[in-house]
Order: sequence, then structure tokens, then C-alpha cells
Amino acid sequence: MRPVDPPRSSLRRLTAALQGLVLALGAPLGLLLLRAVLEPSVSRAWLVSELSRNAWTYGYVLTSTALVFAGFGYALGRATDRMAELSRTDPLTALWNRRYLQERLDQEFARSRRSGLPFALLLFDLDGLKALNDDRGHRAGDAALKQVAAALRDGARSSDVAGRWGGDEFVLLAPDADVVDATALAERVRTLVSAPGASSAVTVSVGIACDTTACPARDGEDLMRLADTALYAAKRAGGDRIGVDAALALVMEGGEGSAPGGRRR
Repeated sequence: MRPVDPPRSSLRRLTAALQGLVLALGAPLGLLLLRAVLEPSVSRAWLVSELSRNAWTYGYVLTSTALVFAGFGYALGRATDRMAELSRTDPLTALWNRRYLQERLDQEFARSRRSGLPFALLLFDLDGLKALNDDRGHRAGDAALKQVAAALRDGARSSDVAGRWGGDEFVLLAPDADVVDATALAERVRTLVSAPGASSAVTVSVGIACDTTACPARDGEDLMRLADTALYAAKRAGGDRIGVDAALALVMEGGEGSAPGGRRR
């Protein structure tokens, strides 16, 4: 699950190439203008004669210039895509970075409100990263972070958005997921992190918050705050476990008299 946006990237590259083609028209037009300036008498008949007598010349100038400009435009569009990707990607894990996650959090929250479908935010924290860095060095800590990133790639659904929030925290945005779906996602990733044969013996704690009919959040920031509270409850309980927002926990226990998730009305 490499963080790229193929449709938008392809469109940008194609647009840059087309702009190069348009600019290439300036070469034969410039040549025609130069010859017109040097011509004592310019008329419609002269224009027709000039184009017919030198059709191959103008065609060559247009074709060669178009190929160069279109290729340059495509390369420039690709470089722009690369720079845009780097600005939104965490260099260590190759997941989305906090800047992009914040944008997507706001977008997915707004989309959830428009569609009436639930939306879940899962906040992961690598247990004991500081101790790992102190005992085995930062290279071991970096390897553990990459291990969590790999688990997120393998455990997330195709519609989910995974990224590194910062330090030892990761975020998974799960559209159309209620607390049951989110808990299953969290457990799948948590299990993958500490699966037998993993490169490092590390674990993660998870905090879950959902924007649903029974447990509405004010905005994306509020949803993050609820997930953070649930995460630290899991950390205080010993780590390597899943914490759920208190309001969601009541729903799961039937305290609100409503099933989790579902469409808003």
C-alpha cells in the first residue's frame, strides 16, 4: 500500500505534456512570422504559397519541437508528482505523514457526515520504543517502526488510509467502519505486529474512536482526542491491547440501547 494518488498524478503528467504540445506550436508560427517580416509583400497568396512550398520544413519544426516540449512537460509533471509525494510521505516508513493524514481526516469526516455512514479512527502506539532505543540503539527502533508500518499495510483494507502520525504513533482512517469493524481491524494489525517470525519482538497498543449515530464527534480533531484517550487507557492497562472510546464501550455493552454504527438519520 504505497502512498500514491495514481489518477491525480496521471492527469497532472498528461496536462503538462499537452501544455508542451501547445507551446510547440510557437516554433513553426515563429518561423512563419520571421519569413513574413523578411518578405517585401505579404498577402494571402504568399501565405498559401509559403506553406505549400515549405510544408516539410514547417512539419519537421512542429513535430520535433512538439516531441521535445511534450517530453519535457511530462518529465516536469512527473517531478512535480514526486515532490508532492515526498511532501506527504514519512521518509522512514513510506506511509503517509501527519500533514496528509490531517487533510484526509477532515475530508473523510466530512464525507461520513454527508453520506450518513460511520467512520472510525484507529490510533496505534508502539509499546516501549524509548526503552528499545536505549537498549539496542535507534537502528533497532527504526526497524520496529517499519515493522508496524508493514503490519498496517498488510492489515488495512483497500479503502483505509494508513500513516505515521509522529514519533511512535500511527493512524488508520477507516471509512464506513463502525466499532465492530474497527476493533477487527485493530486486532488484525496488532496480531500482525507481534506475529511469530517478526523481525522484532514488539507490540502495539490501539485506541479506537468512531463517529456514529450513537457516538457522534464534533469534528476530526475531536475524534482524534477520543482515540488518544482510549489509547492511553490501553497503555495504562499494560499495553499490547485495544482501547475503545468510553461512549463506544457503552454502546457495545448495550448501555445506549443501540447497535454500533449504522446510518445517521
